[in-house]
Amino acid sequence: MSVPLLELSHVTRSFGGVHATRDVSLTLKQGEVIGLIGPNGAGKSTLVNVITGVHPPSSGQIMHNGERIDGMKPFQVAARGIARTFQVVQPFPAMTVIENVMAGSLFGSRIRSMSQAREAAAEHLRFTGLLTLAERPASELTLANRKRLELAKSLAMSPKLLMLDEVNAGLNTAEVDQALELIRKIAATGVTVLIIEHLLKVVLTLCSRVIVLHHGELIADDTPSNIVRNEAVIKAYLGARFAEKYRDSHE
Repeated sequence: MSVPLLELSHVTRSFGGVHATRDVSLTLKQGEVIGLIGPNGAGKSTLVNVITGVHPPSSGQIMHNGERIDGMKPFQVAARGIARTFQVVQPFPAMTVIENVMAGSLFGSRIRSMSQAREAAAEHLRFTGLLTLAERPASELTLANRKRLELAKSLAMSPKLLMLDEVNAGLNTAEVDQALELIRKIAATGVTVLIIEHLLKVVLTLCSRVIVLHHGELIADDTPSNIVRNEAVIKAYLGARFAEKYRDSHE
């Protein structure tokens, strides 16, 4: 039996007695695309912060490829192939686009020379469609391209697991479609993708599994078709009208 890529066992994170996540257990397998949804304040970003070492869990444990990683520092977690993007994208504005990606290569992968980092960064920019903007200051990029740059920086760290926090926020319909195509390309390379997303159409179209948090607790972990029929999820987040509309359009 293969070891899960990531396994959370009874993970709780508290802040001043308030449980941001409570007793969360889940498993991620290699090559999956998983959605993480729930109302504002459900604990989604906190869970990602706990996985990536920003906050240690108050209790429970996190295993990555059979190694316990809870309690590790963020740079130690990143070095093991776990990368993330942030809801508010913040590139190094005074650096060029390619220099931003080079920083990811030098920090998160085994590349140690500037020439190798530049070569690798150029490949990631080509993959994300930003190569023609390589020498532009990052501060000049549009929001959509800053989000692409965030992806390129994360890919430069050679991740096995990539967690995307609201990667489509603020984008128009065409930009969302382009972002989804890019995420599919990333998943096709074998990278496991966990995406936090409020655009339900995106999650239900893109993901093979959907994890639902509510008040910090995991209330569902299932396929999209089952999620829209789950009464607890409908009551906590989807709403009856959306669930019925989705079911009608897919039956």
